Amino acid sequence: MFTPNNIGIALVMMITSAACWGSWANTYKGVKNYRFELFYWDYALGIFLISVILAFTLGSIGHGPTSFLNNVHSADRSNIMFALFGGAIFNLANLLLVAAIDMAGLAVAFPVSIGIALVVGVVLSYALQPKGNAVLLALGVISAVVAIILDGKAYATLKAAEKTVGKKSILTCIVSGVLMGLWAPFVTRAMTRGNTLGPYSVSVFLTMGALLSCFLWNTYLMKHPLVGEPVRFSDSFNEPLSGHLLGIVGGTIWGIGTVFNLVAASFTGVAISYAIGQSAPMVAALWGIFVWKEFQGSGAKAKIYLATMFGFYGLAILLVAHANE
Repeated sequence: MFTPNNIGIALVMMITSAACWGSWANTYKGVKNYRFELFYWDYALGIFLISVILAFTLGSIGHGPTSFLNNVHSADRSNIMFALFGGAIFNLANLLLVAAIDMAGLAVAFPVSIGIALVVGVVLSYALQPKGNAVLLALGVISAVVAIILDGKAYATLKAAEKTVGKKSILTCIVSGVLMGLWAPFVTRAMTRGNTLGPYSVSVFLTMGALLSCFLWNTYLMKHPLVGEPVRFSDSFNEPLSGHLLGIVGGTIWGIGTVFNLVAASFTGVAISYAIGQSAPMVAALWGIFVWKEFQGSGAKAKIYLATMFGFYGLAILLVAHANE
């Protein structure tokens, strides 16, 4: 099983994780008139398939006791259940986050949801696995939260981001953020207690839990969407093949980021790896600036917010990286 043996390799994997988590949504921008609830089935399949592929390749190098199949055979069944449950929680959080973006706009939904998720995930993961310098980790988390707020401020300067924000949308943001922060502690539990799951094994069960829970969460939201009219599963057959492929590619990108994040966590601890991985909004902002031209014609205020945001994210990564013991 491949795992990093120094902080340099682990840091590269964590930054790659953030890049993947901040990039997968670009695939959804490539589809036309394809409801997210339908796109999400392809996405969930993609995250599971890439996790299995990586488990049987990088996770099976050496065929020792820590290799994928041997690890699954020796792990406690309770840890498998924790990983599956963590995947189901992530899936619901992700679906609610997208609905919150539709209702409240990126300027409100992303800072609120990801900010809450960052704090909840890091604090609970560190409580379960107190690895690293707590002071530097806390300062890094604070810097990342400030950067997320600045990201939201930058988007708020755009007319396209202006939406009426009601109680329903704010509540959806908060619930999404709490749930998004809760899947990491379940993974931490599966990787640190009893006969543990390794990073590749936990990735497979995490994404399996996400895929299986689609039959509950996504089916319900298709019938009772928070935004828009109900959709039927049969509607997905009316979509072009390119839409389905983009969904699978989007899931593959997110899945690679997740596997890399958990593999790096085997060296740094989940709290540190998760904190750097949640730099994803910075990556999303880069796509918005240079590819989708979302800030074209924006004023000086937006540019100041963006420049300051990147500064705080850089500081957050530096602090969290040095928090590793």
